[in-house]
Amino acid sequence: MPQKLRIGLLLNSWQLREWEYKLIERLKNAHYASVELVVINGYKTPKRSTAQRLKEHWKQLVFLGYMKLDQKMFKVKPNAFRWKDGRDLLKEVPSLEADPIVKKFSDRLKEEDIETIRQRNIDIFVRFGFRILRGDILTIAKYGVWSYHHGDNTVNRGGPAGFWEVMENWPVTGSILQILTEDLDGGKILYRSYSQTDQRSVHRNKNNFYWKSMSFLPRKVEELYNLGETAFFERAERLNQTPGFYDNRLFTALSLDNWKMFKLMLGLYWRFARDKWHHRIYLDQWILMFSIRKGLSASFWRFKKIIPPKDRFFADPFIVRHNDKYFIFIEEFLYKTRKGHISVIEMDEKGKYQQPVTVIDKPYHLSYPFMFSHRDEYYMIPESGSNRTIELYKCVDFPLKWEFQMNLMEDVKAVDATLFYHQDKWWLFANMVENPGASSFDELFLFYADDFQTNNWTPHPMNPVVSDVSRSRPAGNIFIHGGKIIRPAQNCSERYGYGLTINEIKVLNEQEYEEVTLESIEPNWEKKLLATHTLNHSGSLTVIDGIRRRSRWF
Repeated sequence: MPQKLRIGLLLNSWQLREWEYKLIERLKNAHYASVELVVINGYKTPKRSTAQRLKEHWKQLVFLGYMKLDQKMFKVKPNAFRWKDGRDLLKEVPSLEADPIVKKFSDRLKEEDIETIRQRNIDIFVRFGFRILRGDILTIAKYGVWSYHHGDNTVNRGGPAGFWEVMENWPVTGSILQILTEDLDGGKILYRSYSQTDQRSVHRNKNNFYWKSMSFLPRKVEELYNLGETAFFERAERLNQTPGFYDNRLFTALSLDNWKMFKLMLGLYWRFARDKWHHRIYLDQWILMFSIRKGLSASFWRFKKIIPPKDRFFADPFIVRHNDKYFIFIEEFLYKTRKGHISVIEMDEKGKYQQPVTVIDKPYHLSYPFMFSHRDEYYMIPESGSNRTIELYKCVDFPLKWEFQMNLMEDVKAVDATLFYHQDKWWLFANMVENPGASSFDELFLFYADDFQTNNWTPHPMNPVVSDVSRSRPAGNIFIHGGKIIRPAQNCSERYGYGLTINEIKVLNEQEYEEVTLESIEPNWEKKLLATHTLNHSGSLTVIDGIRRRSRWF
């Protein structure tokens, strides 16, 4: 076995944010790493009087007030930014208080501190503290200084991470892990991910992507341990071959003066009030749309609608063709109970359909009834994330009677599990939440097994194989079309289930996974349509779902 990677930590003090504490705790307990040194920033900010602090911040009083108000209005749990004392966690780790030479654009360590640190033979330094690092400090570890950048690197010079994304109503907020270089605006990117921007709160927005990104660094350290230096950095080089362009305006501290901040808050609360008003007047309801024609139907404006009563919605359609009829299994969600169950709609070859009939109902929420057949038997994996399970059911009397078989996984926050049989293996795709507080929209995990009736699924070494809110969460059956393996995914960037992304799986084996996006589908073919997030077809029937805005009163 390879030796554990030796990790060093750059901290401003022993006081750690909750997400930092959890990350360091994970590294300490890992089989692939050991924490060998803590370097504390010994620089002390000069004390200032209250009058001096007010004079310094008076131009940003509205901004500072907003940030405090935001934290009080939008509580988060767990809170990534709660302070914790790290001394007990790191009491067995040697520490050094370094006194950097502080300049306008960098913290440079003194030569004697650099030499002391080099003697520790650290493989990776993780930057949690210090400001902008330049010079010799970037070379004190074998594999460099690894640093998080939450939100856009350039944007955040004028505000906290995730701030401008909320204020400017951008659909996604990015996060990266990189190896720092002398280039202030760049570095070697090791990991990149995108989250849906919370349109109401900077505090909630940050909390989500900080919890998600907490896993980036342990994942990459473990990958370096498993692959070795050469293969790891070859993979990292491929990630950095695509240039990253920044095409928004530059946000600086001047962008946050009181008048500017007042206008930003006015825009934010106007959007909030407008959406509240729309919610009172309109019902945004999931409906079904279908087309019967040879092959996969792609002209969505031709599709006919199945509109539910106003007390419920229909979503997540999956199709079984049986005895010259179609059976559309759906999530049927009742607004009164705030819970979904699985129902089936029978349809003939001409598109005439029956009202839905309940087939599986549990005390907890069910949705996304993934359907498949094996050896002339029908099986279903409904989404049961609220029960922290991935459940398998078998049909004993088609289409109405289903029996629970087993839990494929337990004690997991997994949504929209989708199976695919390929090269004599069963592959299980599901979006998962690794850290409480993160979103289920962002990261796609992959597992494999020789038999689907097992609870012994092997995680893919590249997990999560997709970390992007616009193309991760499954959106229907994986299918072969034109010789290509097609994986429909949800685009949850604008809102939950906003659109579909059609991806081609290029490589799928026990070591590698690669997919490319072929096409994006947005709900633009009808004015009242706001979203579409599931696509399935069988025989001549293609079914999708969508959110359609309708009046609550008429």
